[in-house]
Amino acid sequence: MEVHVESPGGLHRQMRVRVPAERVAKAVDERLKRYASRAKLPGFRPGKAPRKVVEQQFGEAARIDAISDIVQQTYPEAISQAGVNPAGQPKIDITAEKTGEALEYVAHFEVYPEIKLQALEALKIEKPVVEVSEADIDKLVENLRKARREFAVVERAAAAGDRVKIDFLGKLDGEAFAGGEGKDVSFEIGASQFLPDLENGVVGHRAGEQFIVDVRFPADYRAENLRGRTAQFEVNLKSVEEAKLPEIDAEFLKSHGVEDGGGVAALRAKCKAALEKERDKGVQNRLKAQALDQLLAANPIEVPDALIQQEIPRMRQEAAARMNVAKLDADRLKEMLPDAVFEPQARRRVSLGLLIGEVIKSRQIKLDPARLDKALDNMAADYEQPDQVKAFYRARPDLMQGLGAMVLEDQVVDALVAGGTVSDKSMTLDELLNPQAAAKA
Repeated sequence: MEVHVESPGGLHRQMRVRVPAERVAKAVDERLKRYASRAKLPGFRPGKAPRKVVEQQFGEAARIDAISDIVQQTYPEAISQAGVNPAGQPKIDITAEKTGEALEYVAHFEVYPEIKLQALEALKIEKPVVEVSEADIDKLVENLRKARREFAVVERAAAAGDRVKIDFLGKLDGEAFAGGEGKDVSFEIGASQFLPDLENGVVGHRAGEQFIVDVRFPADYRAENLRGRTAQFEVNLKSVEEAKLPEIDAEFLKSHGVEDGGGVAALRAKCKAALEKERDKGVQNRLKAQALDQLLAANPIEVPDALIQQEIPRMRQEAAARMNVAKLDADRLKEMLPDAVFEPQARRRVSLGLLIGEVIKSRQIKLDPARLDKALDNMAADYEQPDQVKAFYRARPDLMQGLGAMVLEDQVVDALVAGGTVSDKSMTLDELLNPQAAAKA
């Protein structure tokens, strides 16, 4: 078998393969024998028709099947002979095939890039140093109380934190616009459920009042005709309710897993442990983001389009699951979430995957079973019956493989951090866990 590889540019390759006529003839003969063994032809018992009759009836089909078989068989052989590493499936073009002659075809594919990692010690990592404060614990306890709050109707004017019910009608230049009307709409003032101007415009008004609020739409609002414009909303305030937080009594403590006698101190200790767990995750995420961002920036590589096209459907399904639209048919989902939406992130994912693989190879990093067990324990601890969850995972090789990939990636991050220059950076818990909110503050 003759194999020649051409490089038209970048990662693209053209592999020309020539299969000897003898091998083609043998494959056709084998196919004809299969047809003959099960053929039902008039005047002959099954499998007893003369060869010439079988050839007349099935010769063309046998040749087409044989060529398909030969391509499937010889492509991996040709890849091995040529010493190339394809990324994704090839596009096969048959360029020559005649009875009694050699079969020739061209396989078009991309190859994986050759990666030579730049000096990893050049990475500069800032490690967050965060202490869980009493104020952090106070905030979490207050949030636990808010989660169980109840609302009671009040006669006073609406204030931040109240829940209100309104009817509204939005108008632009005196004309109502699509999507600008609502009846019996409830929201909590300050919870950012509506546009800020509308929420704040209700403050100071009492139930039964009707008034107009000027609402400016942001420049990136989803409805193009409203972007950056100011609308007038006619508002009918129908009710105002004040939030009532529960007392931290025995019932409240029990509902949060604090047994009799533990008291508020036990609740606060539990809150502190939960916050420290979140802090540790946050620190690891910050380290991971820095290490991978710098790894990617220091090692720009060409990425096979085939791998990007494989990644995009996975990302689309992930997005569909988050949006609760995963049951839509594939065409409708692709129309709603086109490839272009995911292409940049897919390219990043593929690039990082290739670079991480190279780090694993160059540093000879192997999955740490102890870390895998710990990761499984931590994951299962979030469920009511952790032992059952762990048993379920261990019975599913695919789930364990996915968890193992996450652990191995964390090991790569640890290796990158250990090889770089690390400096401590003090910050609050809010700055660690909510960087965007902290930046706006």
